[in-house]
Amino acid sequence: MKFSMPYQLFVGLRYLEAKRKQTFISIISIISVGGVALGVMALIIVLAVMSGFEGDLRDKIVGTNSHVVILRHGRAAMEDYRQVMQQVRQVEHVVAVAPFIYSQVMLTSEQNVLGVVLRGIDPEAEALVTNLGRNIIEGDLNRLSSPPDDEGLAGIVLGMELARSLGAFYGDEINVVSPTGTMTPMGVAPRSVRMRVVAVFNSGMYEYDSSLAYISLKTAQDFFRLGDRVTGVEVKVDDIYSAKDVAIRIQALLDFPFWTRDWMQMNRNLFSALKLEKLAMFIILTLIIIVAACNIISTLIMMVMEKNKDIAILKSMGATSRGIMSIFMLEGLIIGLTGTLLGGIGGSVTCFLADKYKLIKLAGDIYYMNYLPFKMIPGEVLTICIASVLISFLATLYPSWQASKLDPAVALRYE
Repeated sequence: MKFSMPYQLFVGLRYLEAKRKQTFISIISIISVGGVALGVMALIIVLAVMSGFEGDLRDKIVGTNSHVVILRHGRAAMEDYRQVMQQVRQVEHVVAVAPFIYSQVMLTSEQNVLGVVLRGIDPEAEALVTNLGRNIIEGDLNRLSSPPDDEGLAGIVLGMELARSLGAFYGDEINVVSPTGTMTPMGVAPRSVRMRVVAVFNSGMYEYDSSLAYISLKTAQDFFRLGDRVTGVEVKVDDIYSAKDVAIRIQALLDFPFWTRDWMQMNRNLFSALKLEKLAMFIILTLIIIVAACNIISTLIMMVMEKNKDIAILKSMGATSRGIMSIFMLEGLIIGLTGTLLGGIGGSVTCFLADKYKLIKLAGDIYYMNYLPFKMIPGEVLTICIASVLISFLATLYPSWQASKLDPAVALRYE
């Protein structure tokens, strides 16, 4: 069976071939393909960088904080936290729960004084809820559960940047001062206790590494005089994107005076800004493809002017206006599809190699990332390619319509 190519496609492909008199038009066609390819490639790379950055940031935030937090209204301490934990474990999608104490204190060393957030945790339970155990770079998190050392000092875990600022590292001693102390005739006397640094962690987030410290739950209860109470309960779920639904279920189960917050609520402003920036970059870089589409328009208009005689002959031989329009639409689509294909392949290969071999290095002490992460999302790549082809198609409509309106009698009058 012999394959027969539609004459519209055959003529369209012939018009794209460079001839002596049409070299300029052919060069513009190549520029149009390059423009579309460059736009698609730039969009894929930029969105992959932003997706990689967002994903890396999300992993660090979720790795340091739990997916859902349960608190009491009025910031009151939670007395029945064991019962709350038992109830929450029964909720679908809940993987692990852990109690915690949260307060602000002053840490003092021989070199510096800093205000930080101090968290009291159960090391074993905390390791199931967050990535704190995996973020330890020196020492051992489980030493928080050990009894005080020979000098009677309890253990404390510091963030890497916090340890640098204090000049206190593994094995050193620091003072922990609570601004809420006991009332004396001279006023409120802050409580102070000496502790030993038993571990240092690095989450990769400067905000956390420079302002977080951990002690054991029992030590925190004694230091803040909470008895057997805690600030709240942390919850880990099996899917971070189901955290909101799980938080709603827990809220309905526990009811007042308990309330819940998921990780997306706690970081809503940050991720909203990232999504807005990503959308803005998509719109801005789409303009590159639109500029390339303008080149397609100019190419086809010049092609129509050059091919007036050919169009008239085709119409005289029986070609319809729709057939003539199809020729130039197919020609523009071939340019758009070729550019989209080249840009898609180039962008995908670039992102894959850059992420796999960590080609773009960053100064870790400035950006707190060793390399620029790339993460391609198939849906985004498909959207970019469809948008590129659609813009290229729309660019063919006016020149093709102009070609279909050509009167063969007028075009051949002086031939």
